[in-house]
Amino acid sequence: MDPIAQGVQSPTLSGRELASTMNGGTPGDDRVPSPAVFKGGCGDCSSGLAAPFPFSMAFQPIVDVVAGRVHAYEALVRGPAGEPALTVLAQVTHANRYAFDQSCRVRAIELASRLGMVESGATLSINFIPGAMYRPENCVRATLAAARRHRFPLDRLQFEVTEGEKVDDPDHLTAIFREYRARGFRVAIDDFGAGYAGLGLLARFQPDVVKLDMELIRGLNDDRVRRSIVGAVLSVCAELNIAAVAEGVETRAELDALRDLGVRLVQGYLFARPAFEELPPISALA
Repeated sequence: MDPIAQGVQSPTLSGRELASTMNGGTPGDDRVPSPAVFKGGCGDCSSGLAAPFPFSMAFQPIVDVVAGRVHAYEALVRGPAGEPALTVLAQVTHANRYAFDQSCRVRAIELASRLGMVESGATLSINFIPGAMYRPENCVRATLAAARRHRFPLDRLQFEVTEGEKVDDPDHLTAIFREYRARGFRVAIDDFGAGYAGLGLLARFQPDVVKLDMELIRGLNDDRVRRSIVGAVLSVCAELNIAAVAEGVETRAELDALRDLGVRLVQGYLFARPAFEELPPISALA
């Protein structure tokens, strides 16, 4: 999801408008450094790293409109008192983003567990930046330790990479996806249809979930072109056995149009806004 367009909504670490900041560069510099620059941090993966500054999480539900229940919650970074994501992400630098990425994963699992997400049966979805991992098999250790500590089932942890992030090393991203899946995690491509990779990324690796960017969803009930594009993407996902999530659903008309297209997983303000350190209730689906 686009953090600028949605105001307080922002992925845990990613987002098209924040790419250069997260990559340790200046605005307009969307290069992702080689994973080799993180070699020094990987020795600490087994024990995790201390958070470089205070932050917390909000949660927004992904709703199964057929079953009438919450399918998953996306963890969204916030300041320690609920401040907008940008106030936190502005503090992330090239030097501390590895520690921040590791801390985000652990914090999301800890808080979700405390709020009863394990008992609810919902999946926890966490964003990540591929360049923040050097060796995926090592950098995932703190995540595994947190999951064991809080008895969070690994198959209910989902890691999203936003398609809006430019990835100069797609082989590295594919390796991360494969390592995550081997560990039992689910993997997702966020903001699909909005960024650099598109169908090319999907051709290289088939994730468990594709999240359709809100720009494709906005007003599709009155837009034949958007409906056609979304319908085509849904057809590809069905052929490849990939679940599709429609992001940014804000109106009943959009929801009705998505239902007509066969979409069952949706996320957006129509159901719930992100809630700080809470699992928000969803609006009625009738």
